[in-house]
Amino acid sequence: MLYTSNLEELIFNRHQILNTDELIVLSGYLGPRPVERLGELPFNTRVIYGMYGSDGIQRDLHNSLVGIQNNIPNVNIFYSNSAVHSKCYIWRRNGAVIYALIGSANFSINGLTTPFREVLAETTQDTFTPLNDYVNRIFNDSISCLEAGAIVIQDPILNQEVCSMTLLMNNGEVHNASGLNWGYTASGQPAVKRGINDACIPIRVDHIENYPTLFPPKLIERADGDFRGRRQRDNEAIEIIWDDGITMEGLLEGTQPVNDLIYPKQISSFPTKSQLGVYIKNRIGVPLGQPVRAFHLEQYGRTDIDVSSVGPGIYKFDFSV
Repeated sequence: MLYTSNLEELIFNRHQILNTDELIVLSGYLGPRPVERLGELPFNTRVIYGMYGSDGIQRDLHNSLVGIQNNIPNVNIFYSNSAVHSKCYIWRRNGAVIYALIGSANFSINGLTTPFREVLAETTQDTFTPLNDYVNRIFNDSISCLEAGAIVIQDPILNQEVCSMTLLMNNGEVHNASGLNWGYTASGQPAVKRGINDACIPIRVDHIENYPTLFPPKLIERADGDFRGRRQRDNEAIEIIWDDGITMEGLLEGTQPVNDLIYPKQISSFPTKSQLGVYIKNRIGVPLGQPVRAFHLEQYGRTDIDVSSVGPGIYKFDFSV
């Protein structure tokens, strides 16, 4: 059986039809949100970050994974000393493989939730023994994420790009009906179709032009059905790691043309757009249900957020003073 959508729910629900006592995840790259969700499963889980041996791991992602390791008893996180790009999801019973999925989907929100981008396929029973030998060999050449804290955590070249995203308009004020005040109308009234604390972070044309690898294009579908990439209305699922360690899921959504391509127009939280708004208001001291103004941000100490990539579909948001 080949799976091309709903991969996250497939992985987190498959145990319901299996007599299993362990899940092993081997993934080229990891995102903190699905790793954290493993705590919901009623058995032990082992996660191996495969590309650590060649790419290292960005410090903020490492710190997030260490926090999960220290706080969720049934999750154990390891880093492979050898570069491994495989994506394997293996359910075992008493150390023997009873079911497995392999394919292209990284264990991250970005890798598991975008339909038709990645695939996972069931393996046949004749592969169970060599697959078990393969993952055991990689595990034996891995270290705990807690051990990695004693060595230098590398920063891939991509992570050197830091985009300073302003929360103000050109006139120096916060948007009336967008941005941090997405839950309001231009007249200052609560928007009918949004929650009063809904918020987003606008992506400007200069952000895209100056940091072309940070925000991927949302290529359109031609009328004849020939795909040049994602369809125009597809929203890119991402994970956000804030400077204070808080993580949340997000979307690169909306559309805007830049140099003959279609790019996202804003960053929002998911599944609720108010999660971002509530977080920002709590952090800068604005009561929920009230709009954010420039002087609130100025009193807090900054009017922008530094955004950088810490892995495929994983972003660091630095709002520290």
